Amino acid sequence: MVILIKVLQLILSLSILVIVHEFGHFIAAKIFKTKVEKFYLFFNPWFSIFKFKYKDTEYGLGWLPLGGYVKIAGMIDESMDKEQMKKPPQPWEFRSKPAWQRLIIMLGGVIMNVVLAIVIYIFMLSYYGEEYLPTSEVNKYGISVDSTAMAMGFRNGDKIISIDGRYIDNFQKIPVDIILNEAKTAQVLRHGKEINITFPEGSLSRLIKQKSPAFISVRIPFVVDHFSPGSVAKKAGVLPGDTILGLNGMNLKFFNEFREEIQKHKNQEVTIDLKRGNDTLHFQMTLDEKGLIGVYPKADLSAFFHLKEKKYTVVQAIPAGFTRTWDGIGNYLKQLKLLFSPEVKAYESIGGFGTIASIFPAQWHWESFWRLTAFLSIMLAILNILPIPALDGGHVLFLLYEIITGRKPSDKFLEYAQIVGMIILFSLLILANGNDIVRYFSSR
Repeated sequence: MVILIKVLQLILSLSILVIVHEFGHFIAAKIFKTKVEKFYLFFNPWFSIFKFKYKDTEYGLGWLPLGGYVKIAGMIDESMDKEQMKKPPQPWEFRSKPAWQRLIIMLGGVIMNVVLAIVIYIFMLSYYGEEYLPTSEVNKYGISVDSTAMAMGFRNGDKIISIDGRYIDNFQKIPVDIILNEAKTAQVLRHGKEINITFPEGSLSRLIKQKSPAFISVRIPFVVDHFSPGSVAKKAGVLPGDTILGLNGMNLKFFNEFREEIQKHKNQEVTIDLKRGNDTLHFQMTLDEKGLIGVYPKADLSAFFHLKEKKYTVVQAIPAGFTRTWDGIGNYLKQLKLLFSPEVKAYESIGGFGTIASIFPAQWHWESFWRLTAFLSIMLAILNILPIPALDGGHVLFLLYEIITGRKPSDKFLEYAQIVGMIILFSLLILANGNDIVRYFSSR
């Protein structure tokens, strides 16, 4: 069921993005009186799920959910319609229009994806507002770190002062900032003393391969929320709301500390120390072979921290929406930059549709859905504007060449360029989804 929910969210999100992107090309073509022969959501090799014709355009739904397209008359695109190109140019064809009009038509999809991201952010900020966990709040307890962060020099309980000398108010942005800005140092408070951490060489590569921002996370008290089936803690008398303080007399007041220590006592009898109201209680229980007591901790951050909230009016949300989109574009460009870093080898972590689907929540959550759709819209805009033949950016590159030099590339050259571009795109598609398959079976 979880997989189905994720896939449905992905399909709905991609459908919105494709329709908006192709509508950008469509409306620009119509403005310049250019004939659009087809407008399709998803591809339709051999047959369509349904189709209908309105005026000069055939609208339809394909069966292959890898995108969508508009077929503009007189243009060399993925349809590779060579017969049409052999006929004399018509005034309503793409090839008959001035270069500047063709440029706007090709940029229409990218522009609409950026506009969609702006609109989504404006809506989200005005409707939901903004809520985040301040770094100052996390520093009440200090951070929890995994083995990767430990190798970088962080320790459990560190209180983050700055990253490369920059204070970051939103704690959730710290892991992303370390990766995207390729941070070299962190300044922390450890046992009351300020420490400067210099990350060892290769840290960024390890973080990207880990593919999780949770290498640094919050440290919270271990408050019992609910139990797993057959929980030995529940059988021993532990109740929801109890605060676990330690194990076998050892003071372990944070969940990450307790989780690490309990694993050392598999198949052993242990004594759990906890606080219930004003009383300190002790419960004996025998652990199973996994070293678990079957307790889920209270994970609601608002129970331990004061979250910072900001409400926006529609007027206030408009500039904030533009800023969010601009920041999103900048962050994604930084991610692309990492792909070409020989040290980082981020290309090994490229993911396909499985990876994209995995970022959607396991339960349908509209706020998360729209936030991820805005991110994917920015991603689609940037990827499409890359100067690769067969992408919008490839067409834009050739049009800019024509505008600057006054010479138009031949139809034969554009045809070959389209073929090369499609080979590149299919190769990237195979690489991305191949990585997903390898990761799936290697994790089994």
